[in-house]
Amino acid sequence: MYSVTVRRSFIAQHYLTVPNPGPEGDLHSHRFTAEVGFEGPELNEYGYLVDIDDVEAAMSAVIDRYRDATLNDEPAFDGLNPSVEHFARIVCEEVVAEAEPTNPDRAAVTMWEDESARASYETDL
Repeated sequence: MYSVTVRRSFIAQHYLTVPNPGPEGDLHSHRFTAEVGFEGPELNEYGYLVDIDDVEAAMSAVIDRYRDATLNDEPAFDGLNPSVEHFARIVCEEVVAEAEPTNPDRAAVTMWEDESARASYETDL
């Protein structure tokens, strides 16, 4: 099985909307790091699982939507608690839609909200 992962860091803000969120209920920033990975058993005719330039371009387009934004105000989070778990899924779905990879059979995003806390989302393609 082959895998390719691309990583980007950016700052965004949010506040949690669950009952009794403590200080996380106040608007605050995180330096998020998104790791977008693709897996598949075969390489294409050029020896790539995915073109890293295509993944980087897709990540830039998606991350630019959230960079310096308040996640609570973004349409993708409408009606959702803006947890790092939801953020991982949203970024995964949006990067896959933007990159339109044809060779890999799995995609995953690990979203770090700081140096010690992360959440991941994986999906079959």
